[in-house]
Amino acid sequence: MELSLDWRSVGLRGLAALAFGIVILVWPGLTVTALLFVFGVFVLIDGFAHLVAAVGRGGEENRGWLIFEGLAGVAAGVITLVWPDITALALLYIIGAWAVILGAIRIFVAVRLRKEIPNEWMLGISGSLSVVFGIILFVAPVSGALAITWLIGFFGLLTGLLLLALAWRLHKNHGRVDVFPSPPPAPA
Repeated sequence: MELSLDWRSVGLRGLAALAFGIVILVWPGLTVTALLFVFGVFVLIDGFAHLVAAVGRGGEENRGWLIFEGLAGVAAGVITLVWPDITALALLYIIGAWAVILGAIRIFVAVRLRKEIPNEWMLGISGSLSVVFGIILFVAPVSGALAITWLIGFFGLLTGLLLLALAWRLHKNHGRVDVFPSPPPAPA
């Protein structure tokens, strides 16, 4: 199974997460509608970056994880932008579900990367933060809009920084790493 991490795609997702976190931290009193818009744009960019990475692969083999992660991001973004009157509680559950799914995938990929690149722990920490963040949103969704806003902002900021650090490491490692490399062709 092949899953490739292209440094440009990881870097784009890192920049989007970083911008998302900064916007939320600079304007913590954002209305739910504004928060929905910012989150919707962020996950659309993240989802499209995954889909571009999947399409950019040369072969047809096993792009499933990238496509799944991309479609999940695009779906979450579209749902968020099409129904802006969604309640704050529903928004938090959407963000929580997205964060848990994304985090689990990142942890899985980090485990697979441990023999491919040094410091794969950055992706693992990003995934762990994402899972913890999602669980917190499920357990305590109504613990205060401002507290949740700060949590969301710091999540975006930390995730963005970790993804940018991973993108830098990938760039130094010739720009792309195959997480699940194909076996060499059998001798003829």
